[in-house]
Amino acid sequence: MASLKELKDRIGSVKSTQKITKAKQMVAAAKLRRAQSAAEAARPYAERLAAVMASLATKVSGDSAPKLLAGTGSNQKHLLVVVNTDKGLCGGLNSNIVKEAKLQAKKLIAEGKDVQFYLVGKKGRAPIKRDYANKIAKHFDTSNVKTPGFEEADAVADELIAMFEDGAFDVAHLVAPTFQSALVQTPTTAQLIPVPSPEEASGGDAVVEYEPGEEEILEELLPRYVKTQIFGALLEREASEQGASMTAMDNATRNAGDLINKLTIQYNRSRQAAITTELIEIIAGAEAL
Repeated sequence: MASLKELKDRIGSVKSTQKITKAKQMVAAAKLRRAQSAAEAARPYAERLAAVMASLATKVSGDSAPKLLAGTGSNQKHLLVVVNTDKGLCGGLNSNIVKEAKLQAKKLIAEGKDVQFYLVGKKGRAPIKRDYANKIAKHFDTSNVKTPGFEEADAVADELIAMFEDGAFDVAHLVAPTFQSALVQTPTTAQLIPVPSPEEASGGDAVVEYEPGEEEILEELLPRYVKTQIFGALLEREASEQGASMTAMDNATRNAGDLINKLTIQYNRSRQAAITTELIEIIAGAEAL
């Protein structure tokens, strides 16, 4: 049985931990509003761009369609672009993203496809490397940036497009979290390259005349579309990280409070037992005299 000093020290240690988790929860809550606003503000632009892409794609013939839209003509080599966070203490967010990525990889391998990974963020590297050490093509480090933005999305997109042009893969899928609330962040998988066909994109029935020609506009818009999707994924990641962190730290703070109460009860009982024992010894000694 633990001594009174050990119980007292443990209570002090849990209280210190509770202060840290409470502070982390408050920081995450403060950052969440800004990250959520940024993620929600980017969604209409991405949706409208997808609608414009669909409208343009319907006016372009297969022979004249850019490679980013038409693809390589093959469906053998797949690249999974997995967007994880750089920091921990955010509950099961990263493990859920990795689980989704592994599920997609397993499905593609079962179909006889070649699969590789392009990893964004640090937290997904180790668990994916354990099962697919030889299939990690590249990774992009965002840990040295306080808040990843369009500059990082631009760099990732340029590298992915260059890999696509060099024939490193035929199809790229984006695996990233979608922020719904502080309690819910859903990992989703969407085709990134080649850009989804009009049937898969919304707004393909818009009646618009474009100048100059559709092919020229697509040449400019397709890379921007890829960058926008990655930028949106980074924004969703930031909002999901703060929401998951706030929830996880709130749970940790509550658990620390419960543990403090249990340890306090145990400490008081042990202290009461020790006092009772001392009283019995004093009374017994007095009666012996």
